Amino acid sequence: MTDAAFTRFRSLNWQASAAVAGLCLAMALPARAEDAPRMIEAHGYSFYGDLSYEPDFEHLRYVNPDAPKGGTISISAQGTFDSMNPFTRRGRAGVFSSSIYESLLETSEPFGSGLVPADAYGESYGLLAHSLEYPESKEWVIFHMRPEARFSDGTPLTAHDVVFSHNLFLEQGLPSYAQAVSARVIDAEALDDHTVKFTFADGISRRSLIDQVGSTPVFSKAWYEETGARLDESRMEISPGSGPYVLHGFEVNRRITYRRNPDYWGNDLPINRGRHNFDEIRVEYFADGAAAFEAFKTGEYTFRAENNSRQWATGYDFPAINRGHVIRDELPTGFAPTPTGFVFNLERDFLQDKRVRDAIALAWNFEWTNATLQYGLFNQRVSFTQGTRFQADGPPEGLELELLQSLGDLVPEAVLTEPARMPHSSNPERLTDRSNMRRARMLLEEAGWDVDDAGVLRNANGERMTIEIPVSSAGSATMDSIIETFTQNLQGLGIDARFQRIDPAQHTDRRRNRDYDMIFDQYAAFMDTGTGLHQRYGSEAADDVFNPAGLRSPLVDAVIDLSLDAPDPETRDAALMALDRVLRYEHFIIPAWYNDVVWIAHWDIFSRPEETPPYSTGELDFWWFNAERFEELRAAGALR
Repeated sequence: MTDAAFTRFRSLNWQASAAVAGLCLAMALPARAEDAPRMIEAHGYSFYGDLSYEPDFEHLRYVNPDAPKGGTISISAQGTFDSMNPFTRRGRAGVFSSSIYESLLETSEPFGSGLVPADAYGESYGLLAHSLEYPESKEWVIFHMRPEARFSDGTPLTAHDVVFSHNLFLEQGLPSYAQAVSARVIDAEALDDHTVKFTFADGISRRSLIDQVGSTPVFSKAWYEETGARLDESRMEISPGSGPYVLHGFEVNRRITYRRNPDYWGNDLPINRGRHNFDEIRVEYFADGAAAFEAFKTGEYTFRAENNSRQWATGYDFPAINRGHVIRDELPTGFAPTPTGFVFNLERDFLQDKRVRDAIALAWNFEWTNATLQYGLFNQRVSFTQGTRFQADGPPEGLELELLQSLGDLVPEAVLTEPARMPHSSNPERLTDRSNMRRARMLLEEAGWDVDDAGVLRNANGERMTIEIPVSSAGSATMDSIIETFTQNLQGLGIDARFQRIDPAQHTDRRRNRDYDMIFDQYAAFMDTGTGLHQRYGSEAADDVFNPAGLRSPLVDAVIDLSLDAPDPETRDAALMALDRVLRYEHFIIPAWYNDVVWIAHWDIFSRPEETPPYSTGELDFWWFNAERFEELRAAGALR
């Protein structure tokens, strides 16, 4: 289909007029249509204008529009929380504490289990706004808001709240966010109570501008002004949201409960039909994974997304599952897997030498770890865009090669001529692969690190190489074993390597302050371009928590810019493949593993559509409560 099938274009024809004075008559001529700026009016947004849903769509294709409302679904969380403000820079916010807020465009499910729509990537549709308009050049955008929108306290949600929220993030949000957005969005203006305009800077990519302002949470200006609260403070009191759920209550470090708002202003919107079906969503907190799993067995909570391979392979053999009261399933996913792994802190002087990083990586034995500790259930991740069309494999060619060559001397010859970096192979039969360890020692020697007579690795100044990896005590025993065996191999190289198990709050603090040599962490996978790439991988975000390595690479920055400036999808795709290639070349993370399905288990009291969309499992968004089955399990004594 063409763009015209989904988006209405209009041309603004300017007319001039002249006065007739005395005997002099001037004729007013209309401007030529081809000279007028082409305006785009639409019910949703994608960068290239290709929307999958018509303006008059009745509901999202994958939902059950007649799904019943009611019941409770509960999940688990590990560790602690000391704030219900998700935007604080201090403390640990409660799970889903951002779910009560909405934005002009619907971009993701309120409780974070996927995108909206979940069957189309890179598209968003009006939520607080019913439509938007912008020139083809995307120099500015105007959102036309729904007059019926309300906060949960019944007060109207207006364009003034949108402008206030935008400015609040700039004044009190994360510094890296504020710096990036303020450089791109130069003005936010409420044209009237239900019309808001954002103006963008000249000379920058048009990427992630409309989506950025369209996806920003909207807060109550009146509440913030009345209370004097700050966005960046840790607090248990929250501002009213406008979403389908409200915070019902919490017990610190024990549980949080959200209730569906019966007076939710957007209940009848087509984009919401068949969604937000549970009356209650509850989060139960546990000290660690073992306690959480035992609680699931007894029905203390009812839905579990499993991420522990040992548990998935051996733990699901208990009475409730044998009786058919608990269901296990594997759901496909269309997302690129999250790039997890051992992240190097590039602020450490000794880790700035890529030879040292290469040597350390050779001590990681994925094959043995997967076979011995993870029951062979995972695949080794090689790419930041694993399994997508953006994954780089052999040497660059075609349009990707042309883009890289356009950057001149910034691109190393190896990037232009060699295949994309691949992880090393290791012996799956034994933890220590002797061949890899020999290669590692050679690299360390080249970098100026030698083993002394006592077997200790030291540099020319006699300094010992020390690597500490902090681990959250709320994690699984399997993760502890994985990191412990990795440190054993590092110790075999003469490195003073250790992993330190610390409480979740301390782990969060050390992660925020980059107080580690290495950490098991993650970056964001990408399946499209946007300025968020600079905020995750760019030098401008090198000090930010979202860039745990502190990566500063002019090469990466330049390739991100190529993707942002891409004039068409083909150039964008080639630039994203090049980005995957150069990120792997920089080698700031030792890739771990990935799963191409999502493991879930739940008590048999829920129903869901027959087909799961690629970009969401949907349990908190478009599943629904099976009241009849719940009564059967309760009568059997399985649930209370």
